Amino acid sequence: MPLSLEDFFEDILGKAQFGLGIDTGTLAEKTGLDRQQIQQLRRGEPDEAALRKVAPHLQLHPDALVDSANKSWYPDIPQVPCLTPFTSSYGDMLVNAYLYQIPGTSQALLFDTGTDAVPILQHLRDHNLTLAGICLTHYHPDHIAELLAVSNATGNPPALIHKDELVDGALGIEEGWEHSPAPGFRITALKTSGHSPAGVTYLLHLQGQSFPIAMVGDAMFAGSMGGGRHNYQDALENNRKKILTLPDETPICPGHGPLSTVGQEKLHNPFFPEFKP
Repeated sequence: MPLSLEDFFEDILGKAQFGLGIDTGTLAEKTGLDRQQIQQLRRGEPDEAALRKVAPHLQLHPDALVDSANKSWYPDIPQVPCLTPFTSSYGDMLVNAYLYQIPGTSQALLFDTGTDAVPILQHLRDHNLTLAGICLTHYHPDHIAELLAVSNATGNPPALIHKDELVDGALGIEEGWEHSPAPGFRITALKTSGHSPAGVTYLLHLQGQSFPIAMVGDAMFAGSMGGGRHNYQDALENNRKKILTLPDETPICPGHGPLSTVGQEKLHNPFFPEFKP
């Protein structure tokens, strides 16, 4: 069954309103709407005319926001060879982890752990794979909950996270970190902070392929992005300059919700109106 989008239009409104520091009264005054209309939108009651008035004041693209409200867009899921997603529960959320088998080898890399290591470990056994490393996108509990369990069960392979978000059992890296664990395969790290103080997007580069695979954590979701509670403007800028400048074919593997691509997000993500035609 396909994963639901992580955010609906009311979530997008809430993230933008909080990130920009615009309270409901101010938003009503700017748009000419009354407070009740704004509150209805925030409760998930769609009103296209009201959304089109609100969007520019929250720096959102009106058409993409209306599509979100109408639930008329869902990404075409990119096919990514060698990638196995795992979804686990965290409260009322679902969180993603990804196992990537390095092409031509019996080694795999794990990106985040989710909250249930059992299916990940079973997959490794079933496919006779050795875990070569664990790459953590950020230190929020839903993404690192099974770090020690996975590490202990797989011989304690190197676990990586940005040095400004160190957790027990992981080594610190910085933007620009690079590693080539097999011929024709290279992994690099970008700092995509904003949702957290020092989130990391890992780019997987395959020889002969013109685009990488982007493990973005909560920096970006299909049709939305992680809440920029640490620094909203930083989150927006990192997504604009470090993720959405990648080739359109680049698969985006987010921490929540379905996979997408850079090209689809440029067209359909309300947070980035500057990329729309």
